[in-house]
This record gives sequence, C-alpha cells and structure tokens, in this order.
Amino acid sequence: MTNANTEAKPAAGADASGLPLFYARPEALNPVRHGSLGLTSRNDFSFARLAHAIPVVASEMPAAMRSYPIVFIGANKAPVIITGLRQNENLFVEASGKWLEPHYIPAYVRRYPFILADDVGSGRLTLCVDRASERVTDIASGAGKVAPFFNGAQASEASKQALAFCNQFQIDFNATRAMVEKIDAHGLFAPRQSTVTLEGGEVLNVTDFQVIDEPAFNQLSDEAFLDLRTSGALGLVYCHLASSNSWTSLVYQASLRRLGNAA
Repeated sequence: MTNANTEAKPAAGADASGLPLFYARPEALNPVRHGSLGLTSRNDFSFARLAHAIPVVASEMPAAMRSYPIVFIGANKAPVIITGLRQNENLFVEASGKWLEPHYIPAYVRRYPFILADDVGSGRLTLCVDRASERVTDIASGAGKVAPFFNGAQASEASKQALAFCNQFQIDFNATRAMVEKIDAHGLFAPRQSTVTLEGGEVLNVTDFQVIDEPAFNQLSDEAFLDLRTSGALGLVYCHLASSNSWTSLVYQASLRRLGNAA
C-alpha cells in the first residue's frame, strides 16, 4: 500500500512535526521492544482536549452528524468534525478526561494510541503504538489492570483487536478519500466561514474550512447525480448537509463551557 493511502505523511490533522493528530512517538510493535509493556484499561480522553477538529470517516458520519458539524479542511478536503469554536479547545472532553455523554466518540479518537504506518521498504502497513501515550505502561508497574501487547513472542488478544480496528479504519479512510475525490471532481466544494455569538454577546469566527455547496449539488445533472450515487458518495453528502444543524449544539456547548469557567 502506498503512502497516498495512509496517514503516515503530513495531512489534515497533522501537527508541525508531520505526525498525525495526537501522535508524538509512534513505534512499530514488536515483542523484543514492547514485550514488557501493555495498555491500561482506563478510558481517559485527555489527549484530545486540545483538538477543535478531528478526522472522521464516511461510515461514522450518520452517528457523528447528530453532535458535530462536519466540514472539510486542507488541500485534500479531509472531512473533520468540529469539536470546538476556539483553537486548542475541545468542548466535548471534560476536565476529568471523560468524553461528554451522550455524544458520539469518533473512531479516530477510539483508535488512539494505535495506528497503522508504512513499514519502510516492505510496502506493507504495520501496527504502531504511541509510546508517548499515558496509557502505555509497564505490565509490572502496578498501574491497575494492564492488557499486555504480547504473550511471549505472540501478539496478545488486545493487540489483535487493535490491529483489526486499525485495519477497518484504514479501509474506511481510503473509501472516504475516494468519495471526497469524486465529490470534488463535480466541483461541489466551496469555502465557508461561520460567525457565532455566545450567550453574553461574545462573537467567534470559525474560518478556513470548506463545505459542499447545496445549491450546486441540487443543480447536478442526472448523470452526475448517478455518478455520485454509484460511487457511494451520496450518503457522505447528505450527512454533511444534515450536520449543519449541529452548529447550534456546538454554540450551546461553548456557552455552557464559558458559564462554567466564569463560575
């Protein structure tokens, strides 16, 4: 599999180091290097507290659109959910590290600290773990319940499940990219910005994103519409358009956060 179909290169959601969002020190899992390590069972999403936009794939958009606006960013027009109205603020991660219920937790977040990356020279993808994650710990550390990465030289059940999850995410990621390219080929993307007003009168501007132009979509020829339907991209289009209703929910969450900080 080539780099064009993986997240190993800089992309939307990558930081200045070129690594994907959240990842600081990904390492290919192997029993020699990681045989004494495992993953703590606690669900702490503190690592996502500063993420105001998070990648999303088409298969999860029906669930995500109920809580978050879905927009497109960067040269690749990568779909993301908007989780905050300010830089470095995720309105859906509480101070305790808990994800705010009952809102959908995106697969990109649930996958962490695992990720697939190119195995240099082999052309294959290999399972990696972010050693910088606080959930990665020594099995003998006494840090509560720890699922080992390996049983001897063999991958543990936890690692096998992580690999299956990451494989499915990669499949969905590639399918979503193909859909976005098909939508882009019909000239449906348009730049937008959003201005929102919080309770108390504070005005925030959300910029540098693109949306699918609904009037342009409605004016597609029958042939072009059929092309989108055949490609599977129509579901993505409709979920994105429906998600625009979630800007109201986002503003509400921002107002709650502001009131909480003022208390």
